[in-house]
Amino acid sequence: MKILTVTTLYPNAAMPTHGVFVENRLRQLLGLGGIEARVIAPVPWFPFSHPRFGARARFAAAPGAETRHGINILHPRYMLLPKIGMNMAPRSLLGAFLRGAEIWQQRGYDFDLIDAHYFYPDGVAAAWLGRRLNKPVVITARGSDLNLLPEYPRPARLIREAAASAAGIITVSAALARRAEEIGIRHPRLRVLRNGVDTALFRPRDAGDVRMRFAITGPLIVSVGNLVENKGHDLVIEALRDLPADTRLLIAGDGPEDRRLRDLARRLGLEKRVIFTGRLPHEELPAIYSAADALVLASSREGWPNVLLEAMACGAPAVATDVGGVGEIITAPAAGRIVQTRTAAAIVAAIRDLFATPPERAATRAHAEKFDWEATSRGQMALFRDILTTA
Repeated sequence: MKILTVTTLYPNAAMPTHGVFVENRLRQLLGLGGIEARVIAPVPWFPFSHPRFGARARFAAAPGAETRHGINILHPRYMLLPKIGMNMAPRSLLGAFLRGAEIWQQRGYDFDLIDAHYFYPDGVAAAWLGRRLNKPVVITARGSDLNLLPEYPRPARLIREAAASAAGIITVSAALARRAEEIGIRHPRLRVLRNGVDTALFRPRDAGDVRMRFAITGPLIVSVGNLVENKGHDLVIEALRDLPADTRLLIAGDGPEDRRLRDLARRLGLEKRVIFTGRLPHEELPAIYSAADALVLASSREGWPNVLLEAMACGAPAVATDVGGVGEIITAPAAGRIVQTRTAAAIVAAIRDLFATPPERAATRAHAEKFDWEATSRGQMALFRDILTTA
């Protein structure tokens, strides 16, 4: 079986953690054997690669083609203009997908199926690509593509049209499958295939170096993710104010909220208790989680937050707001606590409850080990085979 994965959520040499969950799923699928893959992962066009231009510059620094973990990838450019980019993106992406597909076909790789990630704009453009090339398309919904974007009329219409034309649909949580039905997506080949966790990478490490590096002598909570409003890092900072004075908060990530979050910590008199590390390489996170007493996720929306499983696999329980697939992950006391009300006070109460009766780190690790990739990869393979044998 030969598949073509198309997505804007995929790592590259300049942004090695961007969309790493898509790469991880593909690698696990290929590990089953009997399948080949090529990737088209377009990046927005931008003329400058100097770091002072931020995220767009990092995209500009991405190579045109590369090989990661034995997988060959193309990074064609597409136009993504500020403000009006949302409506233009599917058509612009289609052009990038077509150019990439033509290159792979010219090199002798004629794929059987298109594997698309994120419904809008990626899934919409992939559906158009499938019609152009007469190839079946499977679209994976991952979170805000169904939780948020259907609130806008044009994306909502195009998402439903793409779903109707898709040969199969995957959602990464049961909650996201329910959301799909709420917005009018009903498909005979809709499968819930959650993300797994790489327990070889995410495993307990020596916490001493991290604690020494940041002079941590008391409890440590961590909040990991892009510094954007919906991740709720501000709520975690506010919660810190009502936790014991020796509790520290480490925030790993970067983004447009950086300055505002630092200002908030200063305004609350917490600047000496909040550590901003910036974005960390994926390989450095296990040491952070191993040093943490808890991961706190205060998001307003999520699909399947793999960060919870990554922390648990290192022995750190989680405190998380009840969004997306969180309730499908935190299903036992060893996993942590779910926050029903998204407020700083509720986060404080959950952290205090967790710290009053902390689980054994080995039990938290054992909970994460239940979420391996085996079932997901075999579910993908079965879906793809079903589509190809009945086409």
